Amino acid sequence: MKTYCYLLKCVDGSFYCGWTVDPARRLWQHQSGKGSRYTRSRLPVKLVYCEQFLDQQQAMRREREIKQMTHSQKSDLSARN
Repeated sequence: MKTYCYLLKCVDGSFYCGWTVDPARRLWQHQSGKGSRYTRSRLPVKLVYCEQFLDQQQAMRREREIKQMTHSQKSDLSARN
């Protein structure tokens, strides 16, 4: 099953990273305040990066890598998309 690692930019300039099997539905959840506690208080959010993987483990591994990046590195990643 295809899975995705995604990066959102919040209205306060911070980033949120996660993984999903349906990026469009997950973005809608975040934008409607039902996605995560973190993004709920930082609406609106914008999808700035999305990467596809063949399985959940790869997407989760990439999520961990991105979460360990600095804000500047996440900005650079989002600019490449």
